[in-house]
Amino acid sequence: MTTIDPHLAAAETATDRSGGALATVAAWLTTSDHKVIGRLYIAASLLVLLGVGVIAGLRGIERSDGSSDLLDAGALPQLFSLYRVGLTFGVVAPLALGLAVAVVPLQLGAKSLALPRAAAAGFWAWLLGTVLVIVSIAANGGPGGGNPDMVDLFLVAHIVLALGLATTAGAVATSIFTTRAPGMNMRRVPLFSWGALVSALGMVLVLPVLVGTLVLLGLDHHYARTTFGGNYGILDWAGFAFTQPVTFLYALPVFGFAAEAVATATRKRLPMRGFAFIGIGLVGTALFAGVAQNQADLPRDVLRQGFGGFLGDVLPFLVLEALPVLGPVILLGVLGLALKSGRPRLSAAFVAGFLGAGMVFTGMVGNLLYQIGDAQLAGTVFEEAAWLYVCYGLVLGAIGAITYWGPKLTGRLIDDKKSLPLVGLAFIATVLAALPYYIAGFAKQPAAATQFDYGGPESLWNVASTAGHFLMVLTVAAFIGLAAQSFRSGKPAGDDPFDGQTLEWATSSPPPVDNFAELHVISSPEPLLDLKPVDATTEGNS
Repeated sequence: MTTIDPHLAAAETATDRSGGALATVAAWLTTSDHKVIGRLYIAASLLVLLGVGVIAGLRGIERSDGSSDLLDAGALPQLFSLYRVGLTFGVVAPLALGLAVAVVPLQLGAKSLALPRAAAAGFWAWLLGTVLVIVSIAANGGPGGGNPDMVDLFLVAHIVLALGLATTAGAVATSIFTTRAPGMNMRRVPLFSWGALVSALGMVLVLPVLVGTLVLLGLDHHYARTTFGGNYGILDWAGFAFTQPVTFLYALPVFGFAAEAVATATRKRLPMRGFAFIGIGLVGTALFAGVAQNQADLPRDVLRQGFGGFLGDVLPFLVLEALPVLGPVILLGVLGLALKSGRPRLSAAFVAGFLGAGMVFTGMVGNLLYQIGDAQLAGTVFEEAAWLYVCYGLVLGAIGAITYWGPKLTGRLIDDKKSLPLVGLAFIATVLAALPYYIAGFAKQPAAATQFDYGGPESLWNVASTAGHFLMVLTVAAFIGLAAQSFRSGKPAGDDPFDGQTLEWATSSPPPVDNFAELHVISSPEPLLDLKPVDATTEGNS
C-alpha cells in the first residue's frame, strides 16, 4: 500500500518565517501538519496535567485532615469531578493521541496524516471543550453543581471534547489503514503504531457511546431531571468512560512504546513479534466494557451459586475484566525474552517506557482485584489507586516517548543525564500517589469523601498520596522546562541518534514538511536493521 498524496500538507503547513511571529502563530493555528498537531496535543495536555495535579494535591490535603477547611465543602463534588475528568480526558487520552499523531505517519513511511484537517479540527474541539469544562465546574456546574446553566454547559462541553478526541482518533486509525509504505503489510506495522491503532479504534467506538449518554443526560437535566438523577446522576451514568477498564484504551499506546524502546535498547529484532501484537490487541478488548457501559464485577460467594448462576457471573467477568489483563502478561513476557537475548543500553526512553508499562499493568491488576466481590473493595479509594496507576503510568511512558521521538521532531537531543533523574522522580511520584490508596482501600477508606474514620494510619496514606501528586507536578514542570531548553538549543540529534529500527529514523531530524524526500519500500518490520551489519540483528518475523 502506498502513501497518500502529500500536497495538502505541503501546501498548507509550511511556516512563513518571513512574516515573523504573527505569521508563525497563524501557521500553527491553521496547520494540517501532523507533527505540529501532535505537538499541540502534547503541550496542551501536559499543561492541563500541572493544574489537575495541583487540584489532586489540594484534595489530598483535605483528606489528610478531616477538620481542615482548606476547600469549601460545597465545592468538593465539583473538584472531584474536575480531577477525574481532567486527568482522564484532559491529560491521558489527548497525550497518547498527540504522540500517535506526531509519530505514526513517520513510522508508516507516509508523507502526511490521513485526514489532517479532521485531526486539527479534533484538537481545537478538544481544547475548546476542555476549557469550557473547566469554566463550567469553576462556575458551580458539572456533576453535583448547583448552577443549572453551568451543569448544562458542562454536558455540552464534554460532548465537544469527546467528539474532538474521536475525530482525531479516526484520523490516526485511517492513516494506519491507508498510508503505509510499499511493502508494509499489517504484520510489519511498528508496535507503537499498532498500539495506536488499537487505542484509536477503541476510542472511535467508545466515545460516541459516551456522547450519546451525555446527550440524554443533557436533555433530561435541561427539561425534566426525573430520569437520570439530575446533576447528581451524571457520573453514575457517564462514569464508565472515566474508570477501568475503559481507561486502558486511552493508555494503551504506552505498551507499544515500551516494545519499541526495548527493541532499540537491545539493538536486536524483537523475538516472537506476533505474540506482542496479540498482547497489545488483547488490551483493546477493554472497549467491550465501554460499548456495554458496564463493569462485570464478580459477586461475593460466587462459588456457592448453581452452575447457571456461576457461568452468568464468571463469563462476563472474564471477558470484560480479565481478558484485557492477559495482554500485558503476554507482552511483558516477550519483552523479557528480548532483554534476556541482549544487554540493553540504559536510557531515559527505555527506563520510562518499561516502567510506564509496568505501572499501567499494576493498575490493570488492581482493577481486576477491585471487581472481585470477596475482596470487599467496592466503594473504596482502591479504584482511584488503580486509575492513578493507569493515568500516571501513561504520563511516565510519555516522558520517555518525548525524550525518544522529540529529537526526531525538533532536531535536538534531550540529555539523558538530565532526563533519567526526572524519569526516576516520575516513577516515585506514581507509586506515592497510587500505592497508599491500595492500602487505604483494604482499610475501607471511602471514595470521593474527605471525612471518614477507619482503623489504621488515616493521615499517613493520604499525606503520602498528596506528596506523590505534588511531586508529579514538579517533575512534569521540570521536564517541560528541560525539553523546551533542549529542543531550542540542545545538541544536534542527527538522523538516527538511537540506532533505531523503524522508518522514522530514515528521514532527517527534523523531518521536512512532507516527512520523506523519497518513497521507501520495506521488506521486514525493522527496515533500518536491514541496512545495518548482520551481526547487529537477530532473525525476526516479516
